[in-house]
Amino acid sequence: MHTSQTPDPQTPPLEEQLVGVNAKTGLYPGARSWSGGRFRILGKGPLESYCYHVMSRTCGGEVFFDDVEKEALRRVLWRMAEFSGIKIVTYCIMGNHFHLLAEVPHRATWLQRFEGPQGEARLFDHLRILYSRAYLGLLRDELSDLRTRGMPVLAQQKLEALKKRFCDLSLFVKEVKERFSRWFNKRRGRRGALWMDRFKSVLVEGKGEALRTMAAYIDLNPVRAGLVKDPKHYRWCGYAEALGGSRRAQRGLCKAQSKPVDGWKTAGAAEAYRCLLHAEGREVKIAQNEQVVRRGVTVESARAVLEEKGKLSPAELVRLRVRYFTDGVVLGSREFVEGIFEAHRQHFGPKRKKGARRMVESDAPFYTLRQLRLQPLG
Repeated sequence: MHTSQTPDPQTPPLEEQLVGVNAKTGLYPGARSWSGGRFRILGKGPLESYCYHVMSRTCGGEVFFDDVEKEALRRVLWRMAEFSGIKIVTYCIMGNHFHLLAEVPHRATWLQRFEGPQGEARLFDHLRILYSRAYLGLLRDELSDLRTRGMPVLAQQKLEALKKRFCDLSLFVKEVKERFSRWFNKRRGRRGALWMDRFKSVLVEGKGEALRTMAAYIDLNPVRAGLVKDPKHYRWCGYAEALGGSRRAQRGLCKAQSKPVDGWKTAGAAEAYRCLLHAEGREVKIAQNEQVVRRGVTVESARAVLEEKGKLSPAELVRLRVRYFTDGVVLGSREFVEGIFEAHRQHFGPKRKKGARRMVESDAPFYTLRQLRLQPLG
């Protein structure tokens, strides 16, 4: 079973190691149009969105990521998805490659949010996801200067160049890989290409059996690789993140199952997806000698999950929530957590009024303080 490495006392806290990943930037050198790479089948038509299975591998599959690097890539994926207008259905970050099931919205429809008198203000608010306040200030000054000098067309062209990066699968994946590569190479003290030139992509029907099957295939990768016996124990996949309480991961897997967007608990999406994973992911053996020819969930485990109809006990849900927290999180009664919150009030924004947050998975009155993230749990 996969377990995280025990933190070295001399190792810097996780958030310090990820400073470059979390930092906002100025204009990124890789943020330009791009038309190279393999021929791709892209959805073009009346549908509101199209879904794709994306897979990319390190050069020759010879560079492997440690736990911190997997966490960095996970953050880059989510951040760039939010910026680009891409929705992550699910994902899995393995040692030398990653899988991503992404929904790309209809571009013209998605861009309507930046139209009208307040459109430019909304665009700048959106750009804050990725860019620093200093860069956005310079951009505003440049646009104002162009308009003052009677060149509004040039100002509009600069804005349109930024908008071209939205709802584009190739640009999204390219920038994810470039941003992560720069951080990774700096961390490792290496040079040169990290990724194979081209990522693979498969256009997937955005509803029904095809989408469910592809999502399960992605989340089952660590099981079939022999890293864990149950995908809930692999920290860097969409299913485990959803069990850890991530609303965005839960919504993606609701999409995969054609459930209401917030139906992870209310519409039974959590139980249905767990049953799907154990039905789809069963190991395959040769009948004559019981030799395993495809690793996966054991028959006994699959049978137990299906008998329980995919339900996890409250105790197991709490354990999984805690597993995907990090050291520095506070766990205890409401009074205890509030006391810690007040003692460290300066570390939280003025809008935060209360420190204690109820763990809804638990029957017991457990509360947490989730913002203090320092070191990954073992």
